[in-house]
Amino acid sequence: MQRQAIVAGQFYPDRPQDLRRQLESFMPPDVVAKRVRGLMAPHAGYVYSGAIAGEGFSRVLVPETVILIGPNHHGIGAAAALYNRGSWLTPLGEVAIDEQLARALLSGVPGLAADPAAHRYEHSLEVMLPFLQLRRPDVRIVPLMLQSHSFSDLAGMGEALAAMIRDHEETQGTRVLLLASSDMSHYEPAEVARAHDLPVLERLITLDAAGLYQRVLQQRVSMCGIFAATLLLTTLTALGCKRGELVRYGNSGEVSGDMSSVVGYASALFS
Repeated sequence: MQRQAIVAGQFYPDRPQDLRRQLESFMPPDVVAKRVRGLMAPHAGYVYSGAIAGEGFSRVLVPETVILIGPNHHGIGAAAALYNRGSWLTPLGEVAIDEQLARALLSGVPGLAADPAAHRYEHSLEVMLPFLQLRRPDVRIVPLMLQSHSFSDLAGMGEALAAMIRDHEETQGTRVLLLASSDMSHYEPAEVARAHDLPVLERLITLDAAGLYQRVLQQRVSMCGIFAATLLLTTLTALGCKRGELVRYGNSGEVSGDMSSVVGYASALFS
């Protein structure tokens, strides 16, 4: 089973040399990469969010396996849809699924379902892959898409996911990175988006999963990856992480020049 790239030529270049050149332009040359437990990055078209995503990825030593967690914008398929076997294609080549870890997650994490078909048209995880491939060409992935979940469900999933990650790392002698894909506020004036987003990002970097979840829903912040970010935080907390680091925040108006209706973007690390 091989998932084709569906937004190459739209969200990012479809010619390998052009894609590699653009990715490299997003990577600051003087950054020292380090081992981290988690990363959140935006998933818009690279012309808008690529530089913000790139600043996050440039600081990460990508390990053998990455669990990708993102929103299901189309609402197709299972509520927690795991792509459990085969590979994904991008213009930079093939990325294999870590099928052993995927099987463990399906058996050990409540609510997950094997549903590769749900991923067919979704862009939120696909646009992460070229960054990962540039940083580590032999990376393996486990893609997970989430629809709406209660906080208690995400907390339970996070506890179980952390246990599965610990077991996998101990038995395989490898590292696993958690990567959440999310944009922030959508189609608001830049100052309004910033006022909505910064309190959410403060809860993100303090690993306040419940606070982030409640703030986004109560204030109606149009953060598309709320459930992915919440699962990221509940899992990181169960793994013993205490705090994150906001790498960069910005918005689409910084590129388009139109500050009257922007989408907010952020990259953050957890180590």
